[in-house]
Amino acid sequence: MGEILFLAHRIPYPPDRGDKIRSYNILKRLCALGTVHVATFADNDADMAHGETIRAMLGSLHIEKRTISTVHAAAKALLTGKPVSLTAFGSRTVRNYVRDTLAERDIQAIFVFSGQMAQFVPELPPDIRFVTDFCDVDSAKFAAYAMQSRGPMRAMHRREARMLSAFERRIAQRADYSLFVSEAEADLFRTANALDRDTVLTMENGIDCAFFDPDANFDPVARPPGKHIVFTGQMDYRPNVEAAMSFVRDTLPTIRAACPDAQFAIVGRNPVGDIRRLAQQEGVIVTGGVPDIRSWLAAAHIVVAPLRMARGIQNKVLEAMAMARPVIASTAAFEGIDARPGEHLLVAETPQAEAQTVIDLLADRDRAEEIGIAARKHVVNRYVWDETLAPVGRLLGFAHDDRPAHASAGAA
Repeated sequence: MGEILFLAHRIPYPPDRGDKIRSYNILKRLCALGTVHVATFADNDADMAHGETIRAMLGSLHIEKRTISTVHAAAKALLTGKPVSLTAFGSRTVRNYVRDTLAERDIQAIFVFSGQMAQFVPELPPDIRFVTDFCDVDSAKFAAYAMQSRGPMRAMHRREARMLSAFERRIAQRADYSLFVSEAEADLFRTANALDRDTVLTMENGIDCAFFDPDANFDPVARPPGKHIVFTGQMDYRPNVEAAMSFVRDTLPTIRAACPDAQFAIVGRNPVGDIRRLAQQEGVIVTGGVPDIRSWLAAAHIVVAPLRMARGIQNKVLEAMAMARPVIASTAAFEGIDARPGEHLLVAETPQAEAQTVIDLLADRDRAEEIGIAARKHVVNRYVWDETLAPVGRLLGFAHDDRPAHASAGAA
């Protein structure tokens, strides 16, 4: 049994949002391979307390609350000539923990979750395996932000995209393997950095299909009457905010003209002011955080993923499919998901197409049920964590953990 150093930009517990779901399942996989030492950040005091929950799983744990604000990080990044994304997670104590752990423990592999944590990995001897899970191409996200922004923010996003891209390239050149959640992201990264398929791989997300099961034991939601169209996600995350705003502005009016009792429920933690104000409009519900997301998914007549900009695989889509709900996804939200449009879910390219697809599906309950049943069957057969994470052991040098897996990580 070897020892592994795991670096994560956010504590991988509880698994209640996209990045934490992935990092928690990876951490469990690593713990099955050997003793794991973790360095991570907490967003708040609640996260700090969650550190005690996972400590028993680990050889050691360093967790610290991240206190630097985005404004402070941006100012410091401009002075130091570094990307804001790295500066926001800068920490001398994390760097010291990594140094001391490498010196004092028999570390055989380092697994970095989220690219900004790779800044803490020093030069390594050749016998220590180094794997970075970038998840998505963050530099491309900032490039997209720049295209949508104006003035100083456009310049800042362009700078971040350029500098972060250079950093990602340097890390990929050092790492034994660089991982991404979808083949689209992996191929984008390979092309941008002239890297090959031997070292830039796809390792997809999975779903806990026993938890996300319409027949599981969870409390039903007390919903108002009407036909419910549900959108889930962290509601202080820019792509989710923009998606909800766009749906209410560009899609919902057409739907309600045809279906006056249609209700659009925005379900997720930390809704920003713009999202909270949407609740003042007729036909819009803003829940904030909910005890169990399954309750609202089960209550949905349709689940929508109207993202205008998205990266990687959308867990919200897979979760809804696992709950046997009919999903209507934008083209961006569908990218990276291995499913057949028209059979496992529906894809709408524009807000106008989105509205008409919702209207048609609300009017055809048999069709909606058929898609939901096919969706769950597909996710159960295709997106299982044991399969998607099967390559981890081999990538870290633990050959006994290897099994065939979907996508390009299985071919490395």
